[in-house]
Amino acid sequence: MIFGTKLKAERNKMEWSQEELAAKLFVSRQSVSKWENGQNYPSIEVIINISDLFGLTIDELLRSDEELTKKVIRDSKKLAYPRLKLTFDVLFLAGVILLAIKLGVLLLNGITPLDITLLGGKFLWNFGPLVLMVVGGAGSGILKEKYKED
Repeated sequence: MIFGTKLKAERNKMEWSQEELAAKLFVSRQSVSKWENGQNYPSIEVIINISDLFGLTIDELLRSDEELTKKVIRDSKKLAYPRLKLTFDVLFLAGVILLAIKLGVLLLNGITPLDITLLGGKFLWNFGPLVLMVVGGAGSGILKEKYKED
């Protein structure tokens, strides 16, 4: 049985109108209508609420419709994407900041009599920003391509 048919059957068992179900789920009547007609699917949060409302397991709802199962899997992957992307963006930004600090110190040392030394050694300041920017940029690019495919 597909999700829409199951939803409609459960709603009719409870003798609720689409409007009444929509009010209980905090969605529009049109959303309920589209779900029942197979034109659209609810988000995972709404599926959980439907599960609670009708006393069904989420498994019963998801396994009733292959397309809904695929949508939930796609949505869950998209939830992980922003966190991973943020991590790679922070790495890239840290590399840019370290590079800016190094260039600023070099500039100050060149135009003033100051002799500022950077803690951590030349290797860290020469290759650290490069490594951070390459890892951050490459990771972000790989994620972008991966989630474009899904």
